[in-house]
Amino acid sequence: MTLRVYNTLSKEKEDFQTVKPGQVSIYLCGPTVYKPAHIGHMVGPVIFDAVKRYLTYIGYDVTFVVNITDVDDKLINRAVENKMEVSALAKEMTKDYFDNLDLMGVDTIDHFPYATEHIQEMLDIISKLIDKGFAYPLNGDVYFDVNKDEGYGKLSRRNLDDMLAGSRVEANDSKRHPADFALWKSSKEGEPSWESPWGPGRPGWHIECSAMSIKILGESIDIHGGGLDLMFPHHENELAQSECCTGKPFARYWMHNGLMQAGKSSGKIGGKHSKEGDIEETDDVGMDQASQEANKLAGSKGAASVKELFKIFHPETIRFFLLSTHYRSPIEFNDELIKEKEKNLQGFYRLFESFERITGQDFYSLTPVTLREKAVKLSGGPDNFINELNHARDRFLQSMDDDFNTGGAIGVLFEIRSQINSYIGQGKLDSGTQANDSEIQVLVSSMTLLKELSSLVGVFQKPIETSGSGDDELTGQLMELIIQIRAHARSSKNFEIADQIRDGLNNVNVTLEDRPDGTIWRKD
Repeated sequence: MTLRVYNTLSKEKEDFQTVKPGQVSIYLCGPTVYKPAHIGHMVGPVIFDAVKRYLTYIGYDVTFVVNITDVDDKLINRAVENKMEVSALAKEMTKDYFDNLDLMGVDTIDHFPYATEHIQEMLDIISKLIDKGFAYPLNGDVYFDVNKDEGYGKLSRRNLDDMLAGSRVEANDSKRHPADFALWKSSKEGEPSWESPWGPGRPGWHIECSAMSIKILGESIDIHGGGLDLMFPHHENELAQSECCTGKPFARYWMHNGLMQAGKSSGKIGGKHSKEGDIEETDDVGMDQASQEANKLAGSKGAASVKELFKIFHPETIRFFLLSTHYRSPIEFNDELIKEKEKNLQGFYRLFESFERITGQDFYSLTPVTLREKAVKLSGGPDNFINELNHARDRFLQSMDDDFNTGGAIGVLFEIRSQINSYIGQGKLDSGTQANDSEIQVLVSSMTLLKELSSLVGVFQKPIETSGSGDDELTGQLMELIIQIRAHARSSKNFEIADQIRDGLNNVNVTLEDRPDGTIWRKD
């Protein structure tokens, strides 16, 4: 199946064709680093990390860029509130952002350009826009003249009247048109500033991304990504100034991810939430931009930092949660839904434990193929089992080829887990008896397939780490004592006490599993 990508610009799924054969350039709008990252800031990076993983798997050489906006009104205002230098606050919040990306397993980003390191490139673009008649200086500021760009509004499908209705525009009665946006702002006393032909000042928000994208990836890129809330005005303005400057298409594909929705009300706004891996059969997945923005989870609405969230849920659980729906759909932030994903993951972790008991091998040490062209069909085991796995791989790849449908792909991972568990159960491979070489080989092959496909969405990359604290060691010792007491009760035929112990542990989400080689426990 040919990879097809939904393009916000055309409002259609299109066959994927790149600017340069065999190469893909991706630019994702990054954060304005003025406060700790919340879960909404992780959505784009996680999604496009999976996009890069898949593009690399199918043979592309991918360059992935995420910018850091380290000069902006919000950053300046927060620095004043905190009595800090703007640069110091930006540095602190950038580290927080990087730390969270690392915990979320986002490790495919090639460049993190900082806006303040590309001021000259911004000045060059602004000068060209003035020379071509698309921009004009005004009392130390420089504005883009939206009326001079015949294509202005083509991304968001809005005309100038629509843009002004209910939209925030930069106030300046002297502008030629109220929708004209700032490319350069004259600096106020105490604000960061740089010298320019129009006086000391700083860049407007939109020009920053154009300059960094063109500098690193070239005048025409393959994919420009970001949240749906950035389509207008940020991406609309970015597209306009870039194409008016270079005379070339700025991005072949505009990909906009759905926004994190606050609370359960998002389900009413956006319609029902799909089952595991399902998406609506429509090009316009989810609710429209205005509805999503109205219920967007944001720091201004009290969203907790990502690190606060990580105190409750493991980062892999959050990543799994974010990728379990189609990237264009809104994501309802709901503790119960995340807990459901946490329980789903426990089933995979139990399979990994079972695999290690049977084969003596660590799932995380398996080495899968990393290129689609090198993948081979499984063989050598029971025909039904092998055929099911081969068909499952095909369905996984079909989902990813269909506009990077990670939700559908993850649904296939559940199917593979179920098929492997059935193979283990039917052969009684985890009953304490020794599996034969042929059974082990089939199991290793099937688990390697699971590792191959799960790697494409960036889950199950490394073992879930525990804190290794003294409390953990004490908990382990106490659990072993409880297991011994329960075993003694059972051997004494005191089944009432044994059941009370088991049920009491279940009430605190601890499960006991009686096996031929002993009893094991796990925290669900």
